[in-house]
Amino acid sequence: MTGHLLDAVADPVGAVAAAAAELRAGRHVVLPTDTVYGVAALPHDADAVAGLFDRKGRDAAKSVAVLVADPAQARALADADLDALAGLWPGPLTVVVRRAADAVLHLGPEAEALGTVGLRCPDHDLVRALAAEVGPLATTSANRSGEPSPPTAAEAAAVLGGDLLALDGGPCDGTPSTVVDLTVSPAVVLREGALDVAALSTAGLDVAPR
Repeated sequence: MTGHLLDAVADPVGAVAAAAAELRAGRHVVLPTDTVYGVAALPHDADAVAGLFDRKGRDAAKSVAVLVADPAQARALADADLDALAGLWPGPLTVVVRRAADAVLHLGPEAEALGTVGLRCPDHDLVRALAAEVGPLATTSANRSGEPSPPTAAEAAAVLGGDLLALDGGPCDGTPSTVVDLTVSPAVVLREGALDVAALSTAGLDVAPR
Protein backbone atom coordinates (compact mmCIF):
# COMPACT_ATOMS: atom_id res chain seq x y z
CA MET A 1 0.00 0.00 0.00
CA THR A 2 2.79 2.42 -0.86
CA GLY A 3 2.08 5.98 -1.99
CA HIS A 4 -1.24 6.14 -0.14
CA LEU A 5 -2.81 8.65 2.25
CA LEU A 6 -4.99 7.01 4.91
CA ASP A 7 -7.39 8.86 7.25
CA ALA A 8 -6.20 7.70 10.66
CA VAL A 9 -8.77 9.80 12.49
CA ALA A 10 -11.76 8.16 10.81
CA ASP A 11 -10.31 4.63 10.99
CA PRO A 12 -7.52 4.32 13.57
CA VAL A 13 -7.79 0.53 13.73
CA GLY A 14 -7.46 0.22 9.96
CA ALA A 15 -4.59 2.71 10.00
CA VAL A 16 -2.66 0.67 12.54
CA ALA A 17 -3.23 -2.53 10.55
CA ALA A 18 -2.12 -0.93 7.28
CA ALA A 19 0.94 0.66 8.85
CA ALA A 20 1.92 -2.59 10.56
CA ALA A 21 1.80 -4.43 7.23
CA GLU A 22 3.99 -1.79 5.56
CA LEU A 23 6.56 -1.78 8.34
CA ARG A 24 6.76 -5.57 8.45
CA ALA A 25 7.36 -5.53 4.70
CA GLY A 26 10.43 -3.33 5.24
CA ARG A 27 8.82 -0.10 4.10
CA HIS A 28 8.44 3.34 5.69
CA VAL A 29 5.34 4.98 7.14
CA VAL A 30 4.59 8.65 7.80
CA LEU A 31 2.70 8.99 11.07
CA PRO A 32 1.34 11.73 13.31
CA THR A 33 2.71 12.27 16.81
CA ASP A 34 1.96 14.67 19.64
CA THR A 35 4.56 17.08 18.21
CA VAL A 36 5.35 16.83 14.47
CA TYR A 37 4.87 14.23 11.74
CA GLY A 38 7.45 11.45 11.80
CA VAL A 39 8.58 8.76 9.39
CA ALA A 40 9.13 5.30 10.82
CA ALA A 41 10.76 1.94 10.13
CA LEU A 42 11.31 -1.15 12.25
CA PRO A 43 14.60 -0.74 14.16
CA HIS A 44 15.72 -4.34 13.65
CA ASP A 45 15.58 -3.84 9.85
CA ALA A 46 18.94 -2.29 8.92
CA ASP A 47 17.99 -1.70 5.29
CA ALA A 48 14.73 0.04 6.20
CA VAL A 49 16.49 2.31 8.69
CA ALA A 50 19.19 3.13 6.12
CA GLY A 51 16.34 4.16 3.83
CA LEU A 52 15.20 6.73 6.39
CA PHE A 53 18.59 8.42 6.13
CA ASP A 54 18.38 8.40 2.34
CA ARG A 55 14.88 9.91 2.30
CA LYS A 56 15.84 12.73 4.66
CA GLY A 57 19.39 13.33 3.52
CA ARG A 58 20.24 12.80 7.19
CA ASP A 59 23.78 13.09 8.55
CA ALA A 60 25.11 9.57 9.20
CA ALA A 61 26.44 10.72 12.57
CA LYS A 62 22.93 11.48 13.85
CA SER A 63 21.11 8.37 15.01
CA VAL A 64 17.32 8.19 14.88
CA ALA A 65 15.16 7.91 17.97
CA VAL A 66 12.87 5.06 18.98
CA LEU A 67 9.19 5.52 19.84
CA VAL A 68 7.71 3.05 22.30
CA ALA A 69 4.21 2.01 23.30
CA ASP A 70 4.86 2.25 27.02
CA PRO A 71 7.66 2.36 29.61
CA ALA A 72 7.89 -1.44 29.59
CA GLN A 73 8.98 -1.40 25.93
CA ALA A 74 11.51 1.28 26.77
CA ARG A 75 12.98 -0.67 29.67
CA ALA A 76 13.63 -3.65 27.39
CA LEU A 77 15.89 -1.44 25.26
CA ALA A 78 17.63 0.54 27.98
CA ASP A 79 20.39 -0.13 30.46
CA ALA A 80 19.08 2.63 32.70
CA ASP A 81 16.60 3.42 35.45
CA LEU A 82 13.60 5.08 33.80
CA ASP A 83 11.45 5.44 36.93
CA ALA A 84 12.01 9.21 37.02
CA LEU A 85 10.07 9.52 33.76
CA ALA A 86 6.77 8.44 35.30
CA GLY A 87 5.44 12.00 35.35
CA LEU A 88 6.79 12.90 31.91
CA TRP A 89 5.70 9.97 29.73
CA PRO A 90 3.65 9.80 27.62
CA GLY A 91 4.80 13.19 26.43
CA PRO A 92 7.16 15.28 24.28
CA LEU A 93 10.37 14.05 25.91
CA THR A 94 13.15 12.01 24.30
CA VAL A 95 15.76 10.57 26.65
CA VAL A 96 19.20 9.37 25.60
CA VAL A 97 20.24 6.32 27.65
CA ARG A 98 22.68 3.44 27.45
CA ARG A 99 21.16 0.72 25.33
CA ALA A 100 20.62 -2.76 26.70
CA ALA A 101 23.31 -5.23 25.64
CA ASP A 102 20.78 -7.55 24.00
CA ALA A 103 18.80 -4.82 22.19
CA VAL A 104 18.84 -5.36 18.41
CA LEU A 105 18.68 -1.80 17.07
CA HIS A 106 19.89 -0.31 13.81
CA LEU A 107 19.58 3.43 14.30
CA GLY A 108 22.10 4.81 11.84
CA PRO A 109 25.49 4.17 10.24
CA GLU A 110 27.40 5.43 13.26
CA ALA A 111 24.90 4.69 16.03
CA GLU A 112 26.27 1.31 17.05
CA ALA A 113 29.54 2.79 18.29
CA LEU A 114 27.70 5.18 20.60
CA GLY A 115 26.08 2.44 22.65
CA THR A 116 23.09 4.68 23.36
CA VAL A 117 19.49 5.01 22.24
CA GLY A 118 17.05 7.93 22.25
CA LEU A 119 13.67 6.77 23.57
CA ARG A 120 10.30 8.49 23.58
CA CYS A 121 6.80 7.45 24.60
CA PRO A 122 4.59 9.92 22.69
CA ASP A 123 1.28 11.22 23.95
CA HIS A 124 -0.51 9.93 20.86
CA ASP A 125 -2.82 6.91 20.99
CA LEU A 126 -2.29 5.91 17.36
CA VAL A 127 1.50 5.76 17.57
CA ARG A 128 1.44 3.87 20.85
CA ALA A 129 -1.08 1.40 19.40
CA LEU A 130 1.18 0.85 16.39
CA ALA A 131 4.22 0.32 18.62
CA ALA A 132 2.20 -2.13 20.72
CA GLU A 133 1.36 -4.05 17.54
CA VAL A 134 4.77 -4.22 15.83
CA GLY A 135 7.23 -3.25 18.57
CA PRO A 136 9.33 -0.11 18.98
CA LEU A 137 9.58 2.25 16.00
CA ALA A 138 12.76 3.82 14.65
CA THR A 139 11.44 7.29 13.90
CA THR A 140 12.67 10.68 12.78
CA SER A 141 10.84 13.85 11.83
CA ALA A 142 9.19 13.66 8.40
CA ASN A 143 11.17 16.37 6.63
CA ARG A 144 14.32 16.80 4.61
CA SER A 145 17.20 17.46 7.01
CA GLY A 146 17.60 21.14 7.77
CA GLU A 147 14.13 22.03 6.51
CA PRO A 148 10.94 22.70 8.52
CA SER A 149 8.68 19.80 9.44
CA PRO A 150 5.55 19.85 7.21
CA PRO A 151 2.33 20.23 9.22
CA THR A 152 0.25 17.75 7.19
CA ALA A 153 0.63 14.09 6.29
CA ALA A 154 0.32 14.78 2.57
CA GLU A 155 3.09 17.41 2.62
CA ALA A 156 5.32 15.19 4.76
CA ALA A 157 4.92 12.27 2.38
CA ALA A 158 5.59 14.49 -0.63
CA VAL A 159 8.89 15.90 0.65
CA LEU A 160 10.10 12.37 1.45
CA GLY A 161 9.43 11.04 -2.03
CA GLY A 162 5.68 10.39 -2.04
CA ASP A 163 6.03 6.63 -2.48
CA LEU A 164 5.02 5.58 1.03
CA LEU A 165 1.99 5.15 3.25
CA ALA A 166 1.05 8.28 5.20
CA LEU A 167 -1.35 8.20 8.13
CA ASP A 168 -3.32 11.44 8.18
CA GLY A 169 -3.94 12.46 11.78
CA GLY A 170 -4.74 16.09 11.08
CA PRO A 171 -2.34 19.03 11.47
CA CYS A 172 0.85 18.34 13.46
CA ASP A 173 2.64 21.61 13.92
CA GLY A 174 3.79 21.42 17.52
CA THR A 175 7.22 22.06 18.97
CA PRO A 176 9.59 19.07 18.66
CA SER A 177 10.29 16.99 21.74
CA THR A 178 12.85 18.01 24.31
CA VAL A 179 15.93 15.77 24.24
CA VAL A 180 17.68 14.96 27.50
CA ASP A 181 20.90 12.99 28.02
CA LEU A 182 20.45 10.64 30.97
CA THR A 183 23.84 8.99 30.57
CA VAL A 184 25.31 11.71 32.79
CA SER A 185 24.28 13.01 36.22
CA PRO A 186 22.78 15.49 36.49
CA ALA A 187 21.05 15.02 33.15
CA VAL A 188 21.80 17.49 30.35
CA VAL A 189 19.30 19.01 27.95
CA LEU A 190 20.58 18.45 24.41
CA ARG A 191 17.62 20.14 22.73
CA GLU A 192 15.01 22.25 24.51
CA GLY A 193 11.64 21.67 22.89
CA ALA A 194 8.13 21.32 24.21
CA LEU A 195 9.36 20.90 27.79
CA ASP A 196 11.70 23.41 29.40
CA VAL A 197 14.15 22.78 32.22
CA ALA A 198 11.70 24.06 34.81
CA ALA A 199 9.04 21.56 33.71
CA LEU A 200 11.56 18.70 33.81
CA SER A 201 12.73 19.68 37.28
CA THR A 202 9.18 20.06 38.57
CA ALA A 203 8.45 16.52 37.40
CA GLY A 204 11.38 15.27 39.45
CA LEU A 205 14.12 14.87 36.83
CA ASP A 206 17.57 15.94 38.01
CA VAL A 207 18.62 18.26 35.20
CA ALA A 208 21.61 20.57 35.04
CA PRO A 209 20.65 24.23 34.61
CA ARG A 210 21.28 25.69 31.17
